[in-house]
Amino acid sequence: MTNVKNDLFDYDGLQIYQYEDSFKFSLDSILLAEFVDIKPTIKTIVDFCTGNAPVPLILSTKTNAKIYGFEIQFNICNLAKMSVATNKLSEQIEIFNADLKESLEYILPESVDVVTCNPPYFKVNKESLVNENDEKAIARHEIKATFEDIVVTSKYVLKNKGALYIVHRPERLEEIVQVLNKYNFRIKKLQFIYAGFKKEAIMVLIKAVKNGQYGLKVGKPIDVLQYKSYKGIFEGDINETSSRLR
Repeated sequence: MTNVKNDLFDYDGLQIYQYEDSFKFSLDSILLAEFVDIKPTIKTIVDFCTGNAPVPLILSTKTNAKIYGFEIQFNICNLAKMSVATNKLSEQIEIFNADLKESLEYILPESVDVVTCNPPYFKVNKESLVNENDEKAIARHEIKATFEDIVVTSKYVLKNKGALYIVHRPERLEEIVQVLNKYNFRIKKLQFIYAGFKKEAIMVLIKAVKNGQYGLKVGKPIDVLQYKSYKGIFEGDINETSSRLR
């Protein structure tokens, strides 16, 4: 596989390493990073399923907080480390080639202000059409980590009232709510993403707070067709990118 260095969307000066023909960051990672509420009190951020590190890179333009990224796939983790190094961000961003469930071997429990995650969207069952490319399959399907794994681990690493930010599929929203409530997270903000407002939502952005109070706000919807002129940066066309189809 040949890796290439591309500009990171329209973030001036940021560059990212990707595989030329396969693994590339996607628009959902950009939307997730932009969704995060950055406050001066935030000192530590963890990004699970970091991929080639688009979320940590973008967040570095908005905060001086220490950012840790966890990526289980060795080759993809190397892309992330190269991306961090080429942007001279090694003092702020640290990337670990580790399962998210091993994160407490690297960071202290209840020490993190914010967790972000662009997780695998699809369950694995007999009907699953899993990609033959292992890297894509792991990125898209819950082969190495389930949504519940992500929530449980986030609960362990987050401070009380710490925030978990995720992007996911709307059709799994009912399950997502149930799992978050099970581990005493309260959803504080939702924002739905569309590829044209005449169609159904294709993604949902979620902010949930550990041991938070009830009280939910729904942000204005986002139409990703406004990003279509940038689609050459991403993996596939805008609809494939946004839904990460099999």
